[in-house]
Amino acid sequence: MSVPKVFIDGHAGTTGLRIREYLSGRDDLHMLAIGDADRKDPAARRAQMNEADLVILCLPDDAAVQAVSMIENDTTKVVDASTAHRIHPDWVFGLPELDDQQRARIAGATRVSNPGCYPQTVILALRPLLDAGLLPRSSPITVHALSGYTGGGKSLIDRWEDPDAKLLSLVYEAPYAMDRVHKHVAEMHVNTGLEAAPMFVPAVGPFATGMRVQIPVHASMFSPGTTAEHVQATLAARYRDEPFIRVMPLRTTALGERDLDPSTVDGTNMIELHVLANPADHILLVGLLDNLGKGAGGSAVQNLNLMLGLDESAGLRVSA
Repeated sequence: MSVPKVFIDGHAGTTGLRIREYLSGRDDLHMLAIGDADRKDPAARRAQMNEADLVILCLPDDAAVQAVSMIENDTTKVVDASTAHRIHPDWVFGLPELDDQQRARIAGATRVSNPGCYPQTVILALRPLLDAGLLPRSSPITVHALSGYTGGGKSLIDRWEDPDAKLLSLVYEAPYAMDRVHKHVAEMHVNTGLEAAPMFVPAVGPFATGMRVQIPVHASMFSPGTTAEHVQATLAARYRDEPFIRVMPLRTTALGERDLDPSTVDGTNMIELHVLANPADHILLVGLLDNLGKGAGGSAVQNLNLMLGLDESAGLRVSA
């Protein structure tokens, strides 16, 4: 059997570099490549994409749409890491853990849209609670998320690492996107099953990688009789056999200053889900992940593995 040929379009960006790292050294794949001088040459890119069995797009949205149009056969498979196709009806949403049928959908697809870093945790934390009826679909949800500055790509990295800006010396996070609807909100809305889109408050911190997503749920929003124990048990049961999701024991004690560190699972393809109980019966759902790992490059590799009929965990780490 021939070894599948893979081409990364946009391999020099932050996500592309992480994917290359994950795929390096694998003998079950043949990596196609073009030199740096030709990586923006449409003819060179077109040739590689049409030769590949699978293409991973690590491009801005408009460029990703254009790249797909350059594929002139019906055999090349695509994983798109941009937001261009996240809720497109002809593309499969590339979150294998979404439900018990999603892996099969991804494995049989030719077009898969990689999920966003923020939405993955929101979807994975809320979807089982909505499906189980613990949380009504009409619930007004607010999400606060803190990401490392690599999540914004080269322009944000340059801004945060500019010595004149001195952003790395900040002792607080910097919220953003309150002047617009963040482009990740649509996939949160569609894939959780919420009736209304959540209010989303993202922020950037003075660290390169890592992410903490917080979803506070007021006691009045839960269905009658729901407890923190029910919430934690529902998540634990749903993800018991998932290799890349770790549901932590229910937390009822005070947090320390170093608890819920956004960098806890950096360098891995893991998501940690925490349920924190409050004496007033409010609950805080928290997810920790590497924004360039499970949040981007790791998910792309999961999808690649599934689409090519390979071991889903090949090339991915569960511990740093």
